[in-house]
Amino acid sequence: MRPIIIALDFEDREQVFSFLDQFEHQDQLFVKVGMELFYFEGPKILLALRKRGIQVFLDLKLYDIPNTVEQAMYQLGQQEVSMVTVHAAGGAEMISRAKRGLLRGSQKAGVKPAKLLAITQLTSTSEEQMRTEQLVNASLTESVRHYAQLAEGNGADGVISSALEDPMIHRSTSDEFLCINPGIRLASDSADDQKRVVTPAQAAELGSDGLVVGRSITKAADPAAAYRKIAKEWEL
Repeated sequence: MRPIIIALDFEDREQVFSFLDQFEHQDQLFVKVGMELFYFEGPKILLALRKRGIQVFLDLKLYDIPNTVEQAMYQLGQQEVSMVTVHAAGGAEMISRAKRGLLRGSQKAGVKPAKLLAITQLTSTSEEQMRTEQLVNASLTESVRHYAQLAEGNGADGVISSALEDPMIHRSTSDEFLCINPGIRLASDSADDQKRVVTPAQAAELGSDGLVVGRSITKAADPAAAYRKIAKEWEL
């Protein structure tokens, strides 16, 4: 399965379900719950979505000392979500401890473990920002490759990255390693604050294993129609 994951960038559950009620067959949807929604609603929003049969990608980008991240993932592992994230910049031990906590939590709850995905470089980050703000001398491509290999070597199931980097990541990692891509826009849409943007069709050609799409769907006049248009491009 190569999912189209709708980013639920809303303030609260009322906005979320008002949006979702525009879709038929909600049990076929896959959505992303990020910081804004989760920090307000907490775990109960995950339960409410799962009750509708909706798969959930919980994107909190954990980045802290290894013990803290392991304990946080132990809690998240009990939530029966499909994907969770850490930031690869947290390092090898943090990633491996995150995986350990995730497996412990899912085992306790008796649920299937979520896929652990590592953030490489945000799609809003440019190479110039890496040099001037992060003081990283490596190229953006080299940085992403390094983070992907670091993540895989320490138990992550895949990365969050720009689709532009997918061919390089797939060459540098195993066949099972996933590339899930935000920064997806229809050709007619604004790039907004994203720097490295591709269309669904381009992402498919580049080898994407899944798309994360926000404003192209959530801000559309007809979100369900926008979703279908993206799906048609993605499945060509």
